[in-house]
Amino acid sequence: MDVQTISSEQQLNDAFKIRKKVFVEEQNVPPEEEIDDLESEATHFVLYIKEEPAGAGRFRTVNGYGKVERICVLSDYRGTGAGKAIMEKIESYAKNEGFKRLKLNAQTHAIPFYSKLGYEVVSEEFLDAGIPHKTMIKEI
Repeated sequence: MDVQTISSEQQLNDAFKIRKKVFVEEQNVPPEEEIDDLESEATHFVLYIKEEPAGAGRFRTVNGYGKVERICVLSDYRGTGAGKAIMEKIESYAKNEGFKRLKLNAQTHAIPFYSKLGYEVVSEEFLDAGIPHKTMIKEI
């Protein structure tokens, strides 16, 4: 597994391809909500397994927080540590950028995954793209 901070158009296209497969095709998120006008201000990450794109995520600064977004892994690679590898890379990047606290909006089914990584729920449930979420934070 190799998580890379995106530095090329090809890597960005790989990340968008993964996000489209997971969020748009599997979860029925409208394409215009998935690829949004915040892409240009985000730092993007892509996970490769045997040189094939298998996961993705992005990171932005929002109101002084490091905000982790769009974490996804292709179904064939879920449960392999791929999601954890993406999160570790993003957290390392955030630390290097001087962030002390991270925030994310987790789909409710993914809360146990993020809890194992040290994130704590800090909100009531809300809908994003029609999917139940809760906000979580972590001190790093």
